[in-house]
Formats: sequence, structure tokens, C-alpha cells
Amino acid sequence: MVYRDFQNLKLSALGFGAMRLPVLAESDSRIDESATLCMVDTAMKHGINYYDTAWGYHSGNSELVLGRALARYPRESFYLATKFPGYDPGNWEKVEEIFSKQLEKLQVDYFDFYLFHNVCEMNIDAYLNDEKYGIYSYLVEQKRKGRIRHLGFSCHGSVDVLKRFLDAYGEDLEFCQIQLNYLDWTFQNAQEKVALLSERGIPVWVMEPLRGGKLAKLAPEYEKTLKALRPDEEIPAWAFRFLQSLPQVTMILSGMSNQEQLEKNLHTFSEDKKLNEDEKAALLDLADKMLSIGTVPCTACHYCVSRCPQGLDIPRLIALYNEHAYTGGGFIAPMALGALPEEKRPQACLQCRSCEQVCPQNIKVSEVMRDFTAKLS
Repeated sequence: MVYRDFQNLKLSALGFGAMRLPVLAESDSRIDESATLCMVDTAMKHGINYYDTAWGYHSGNSELVLGRALARYPRESFYLATKFPGYDPGNWEKVEEIFSKQLEKLQVDYFDFYLFHNVCEMNIDAYLNDEKYGIYSYLVEQKRKGRIRHLGFSCHGSVDVLKRFLDAYGEDLEFCQIQLNYLDWTFQNAQEKVALLSERGIPVWVMEPLRGGKLAKLAPEYEKTLKALRPDEEIPAWAFRFLQSLPQVTMILSGMSNQEQLEKNLHTFSEDKKLNEDEKAALLDLADKMLSIGTVPCTACHYCVSRCPQGLDIPRLIALYNEHAYTGGGFIAPMALGALPEEKRPQACLQCRSCEQVCPQNIKVSEVMRDFTAKLS
């Protein structure tokens, strides 16, 4: 197992993510506990020492099952992470109640790592309103008491959201978990987020290294390109090698759903095999080709914005459209749009086509906005 230094700790570079545990009858809430215990045993045996769960995973059952799995091992033999579910407004006033329940569910007296969960456009104001909700103050106090050893946050929001959170609480934040893979390096501005975190001296934790499995198997022509560069490298391993090549990355979390996935990832992380510059360039070029299919080639020049009578942030809306279209749905676009006033959403487009007259890419913006509205309805 490859390890990374974090302060005075040595963390396995591969973390055991408990969001996609094996389930029964294809029901997300019914975890196959026997299979999960076997996976945890294998992970422990092969050196994984970081285990990540959250309040909402598997309808609340992830913390329970992972707690029972890890309770069979000495507390000092693993590092445990969970999160405060601030993505749900119903939880904003319940930080003390939820935190206490999490300790109980996971059968521990403290958390090695604890995160503000999913800082994004829809909850950033609540997270920052400490006078009203007290989430930040409570968690900092738990750290002072030793019930949290290391405090961080996960972020699915924009670069601006990330910056606002860092500006407010950065002095108390020790790590940040973002969606990062070679596809999202440019697609979700992950490169810019990594640069911002590096500038603030905050190490990066990675979620979605395989983008929900999309990077585990590629189109034949793409796989042929990668096999020509590294004939013995498995396709999913390329995503992990890309992340191993980024010095800012400390922890790579993988939500493994079965024993086979775990064993393949353990093989990958038995060694560090960073990409050279030619390999990295080839992989990012491949990502550009993948993203060119079914997405809109907006360069965010913003010429369109000055011509829009509704004052829509058209480049931002197109970026969300591309995310929604490429992913085939998901929560990121609806989440971001939900934070906007109705008059700034795609359906507010008047179909006047004024913006199209100045678009260097000749994008039919009116058609994109109409299609986006239909996809979200």
C-alpha cells in the first residue's frame, strides 16, 4: 500500500469510501453486511487505514454497518471520517443532535476526520450564518474537546463558493474533499480548485476518482490509445495514476461496491506509478475528446452576457447544461440552479437570440436553454 503524509499521520493513499457498499435486491438502503465485512477485512489486511462514510449514505445505514465492521478492530488501527449533512436544510439546526447520534452509530468516542458535507451554492449562506445555526462554532468546539481530531469540508460548489468558505473558515480547515479526476480537471474547474487550495496550504482529498464508474471502461478507440502507452495498465488505473501524479493530493477515496473492485484497486495502490508529462498530456487530450460529444463548446468569453435582456449568466448555465448532459442527469446542475432566483434560470430565456449574434462559437444559445429547461422538468 502506498501511503501519504498528513501532519504527523501516515494515511493510506487509497481510502475506503462507504457510499457505494454492496447491497441486497438492488436496494440502496439494504446493505449486504456480510459482503461489506469481508471487504473491510480485506482492506485492513492490505493496509487501508482510512474509512469514509456520511450521515446520508445508504439512507443512513452506511454509518451503522461501517461502525459494526470497524468495531471488530482496535480503535487506533484505523482513521474514521464522517460528515455533517448540511446539504439538507432540515439539518441546519440539529448539529449537536446529529453529531451525537453519529458517534453512537459508528461506536466511537471521537472522529479522526470530520467534514462540513457538500458545501455548495444552496447551503453556503447557512453554513456561514454561524449566529443563526452555529454549525461552525459547534464543530470547532468538538475539535477543542478532542471529539474531532481533524476538521475539513467537502465541496461540490463552484470556485467562488469554495473561496467564500475558505475566506470565512480557512484558518480552522485542515483538508478539503473535491470531485477530481482527469475528466473534471477542466470540466468542473478542478484544476482551479486545486490551485486555490494549494495557495491556502490545504491538502486535497479526492472523491469520484472514476466519476461514478464512467472512467472504469472507455470507448474502444480511447482504450487503444492508453494501452499503446502502458500495455499492462488497467483502464481504471489510469484515473488513479493521474491523481497519484498531483502533489497536492493526499487522499483518494473510492466507493467500491464489491470485492473484485477492492482487489483491483489494492493492486493499483500497491505502487506509485505517476504519469510522465507525455502520458498526462495524452490523457487530458483524450478527456477533451470525450467531452466534445454531446456538450456545447462554450469558451466562457461572456460576449453573450452583455446582450442578454434578462441578464442571464449564459456561460455558467451552459457549463451546468454540459455537466447535466454528459452525466445523464445527477444532482449538481439542479443543486446549483436551485440557488438562483427563478428569473436567472434557463427557463427565463426569452428566445430572442440576441446573444447568438455575438457568439464566436456560433452556439444556438436559445436552443440550449430550451433543451435544458426540458431536461430539468
